[in-house]
This record gives sequence, C-alpha cells and structure tokens, in this order.
Amino acid sequence: MPGTPYLEEEPRGLLTWPKLLKISIPILAALTAVAWWNDLILEWGIFLTLGLTISFLIRR
Repeated sequence: MPGTPYLEEEPRGLLTWPKLLKISIPILAALTAVAWWNDLILEWGIFLTLGLTISFLIRR
C-alpha cells in the first residue's frame, strides 16, 4: 500500500478501518434487524445516537 508507515506488513493486533468495519457492520445490521422485528426501531435509534454521542464526547 503506498504511503504506509509499515515496511512489509502491519503489526499483529492492529485494528484498521477495514477490519473494524468487517466486525461492526454485521453486528449493527443484526441488532437493527432484531429491533425492527420487535418494533423497537425508535428506541434502538435513540440508544445508538446516545451511545455514539457519548463515545464522541469521551474521545474528544
């Protein structure tokens, strides 16, 4: 990959965006499907929004 700071491979255990998305998208999709199935989509949206806002404020 051009511009990478690693000489040959990335270090073991490094969580990159492609790896993170491969983990988080299926989990979020499954939780959204379960919330939709149980008619809790509004509550799921509120919970997700609050969780992401708190995460943003903590990491800032």
